[in-house]
This record gives sequence, C-alpha cells and structure tokens, in this order.
Amino acid sequence: MERNQLLRQMNSMRQSFFDQGFLDEQFVQLEELQDEANPNFVEEVVTLCYRDSYRLILNLEQALQKSPLDFNQLDRYMQQFMGSSSSIGAKKVNAQCTLFREYIKAGSGEGCLRTFHQLKKEHTTLEKKFEAYFQIKRQAGPSQIASRPK
Repeated sequence: MERNQLLRQMNSMRQSFFDQGFLDEQFVQLEELQDEANPNFVEEVVTLCYRDSYRLILNLEQALQKSPLDFNQLDRYMQQFMGSSSSIGAKKVNAQCTLFREYIKAGSGEGCLRTFHQLKKEHTTLEKKFEAYFQIKRQAGPSQIASRPK
C-alpha cells in the first residue's frame, strides 16, 4: 500500500475512534506531546497503560470473587484503572469505570460484576483498535502531529 493511502486509512481510522465515542480530547492532548525526538510517544504511552491495566483487571477480578466484597478495595483499584485509562482518553472505558464506581457507592456487587464485564469488553475492543491503528501508523511512517477530531 502506498504511503498516501496508508495515511488516509490511518486518519480515517483515528477519526472513527472519536466518531464512535472510543476516545476523547485527552487523546489529542497526548498526541500533541509527541514530537520528532520521540515519534512513538503515543504508542508507548498506550502500551504502558495497557500493560498496567492488565494487572489492575486481574486485581479487580480477584477482589470481585471475594465474599463479602471489599468495596473500599474495589474503589482503590478502580481509581487506578480510571486514572490510567483517562490518561489516554479512553472515553467508553472511562464511562464504565464511572458506572462501576457508582455501583460501589451503592454497595451493589451484582452491578459491579455486570459493569466489570462490560468494562473488559470496551477495554479489549479499544485495544484491538489501537493495535490496528498503530500498525498502519508504523507502516505509513512519520506524519503530521495531532489534529483535532472533526
């Protein structure tokens, strides 16, 4: 595939992340931090975020299996998870984090469990989208830095 075609595909894919509500303005701000000295900055931050999130997902899974549930511990894990996902602008993931925390406040273990399953689904979906996006971005090579979604 030629470079211009790859760039068009990459830009279209990126725009779809915003149009479909997967990403928010924080992702653009992250892109604005990328420069010629560190052209893979965004990919590296996203990779680190996902690496950390797997540990937190495991912690949450283990905490959700305990009886009785320790809502304070669940909240601490979810605060960490939410901070990590918000740093990359993961809008749908963050929405699930917020809902999870509402169920924590309400003391609803069932609500937490149901929301956790949806959270993992959104997390995995975004990860796959990022993987495809960064693969195309690597193939296309260096391009212009961040632009605001339309």
